[in-house]
Amino acid sequence: MPIKSAPNTVVVVGGGRMGSGIAQVFLQAGSEVLLSDLDQPSGERALERVHQGIEIAIAHGWQEGSKSELFGRLRQIVKIEEMAPGTDLVVEAVPEIPELKLRLLADISKIVSPETVIASNTSSISINSLASAVSHPERFVGAHFFNPVPKSRLVEIVKGSRTSEDSISQIVSWVTSLDKESVIVRDSPGFASSRLGVLLGLEAIRILEEKVADAESIDRAMTLGYAHAMGPLRSTDLVGLDVRLAIAEYLQQTLGDRFEPPQLLRDLVAEGRLGRKSGRGFFDWT
Repeated sequence: MPIKSAPNTVVVVGGGRMGSGIAQVFLQAGSEVLLSDLDQPSGERALERVHQGIEIAIAHGWQEGSKSELFGRLRQIVKIEEMAPGTDLVVEAVPEIPELKLRLLADISKIVSPETVIASNTSSISINSLASAVSHPERFVGAHFFNPVPKSRLVEIVKGSRTSEDSISQIVSWVTSLDKESVIVRDSPGFASSRLGVLLGLEAIRILEEKVADAESIDRAMTLGYAHAMGPLRSTDLVGLDVRLAIAEYLQQTLGDRFEPPQLLRDLVAEGRLGRKSGRGFFDWT
């Protein structure tokens, strides 16, 4: 029977914006959380992001309990070998680089027990292709969280051809414990959400590139006319232009030229205008 409460122990590998957000929501749900990043300084910055997120949640009344109790269940590890074999769940949340993910997933599956569920937070890379690196691939699943993780209500669950129904039930139950909802999709490059979101974002960039309208007008057309919570260009800024470019290039290779990145996107990434994280993208975030 699937567990209906949060997992006892979660290891999040990758402490960027997504990884630290995933660590935060499992911590708030009651799990013991180990957060791993490339090195000690990167890991410390990741911990600080989690601390800031928890402090905001408590200050706004979104989270009960004391900071000391919550932070007492959070620990940094530098080497993944420090995780316990009996860990309930490992979430891989490193950048969208297939070779990096494959290498890391292979190392993780050598450490943890065959019962440990391993999830990738990939937003576009085929779960079947990543599963080739995982021993006992029936316990491997896609768990695509959305940015910002603490506020987003959705987790896209991706079932690979060898993912077991028990693993799907387990991860869905854990997502429910986070007060989030899940949709289950069959493995395909880009899944459902990224294919739709990226396609809309790329077309919005082309409209801007062709000077049909400015960025603010394009986004207002979608928020006011189609009731989107956020316009496609502001959403691209939030995700990161470099991230969206990498996903688009991958989808172009796997699904065809309808995902070809506009030259404007390539130019802005080359200039270092990556969105909110760099201060400027399609909008000024300074």
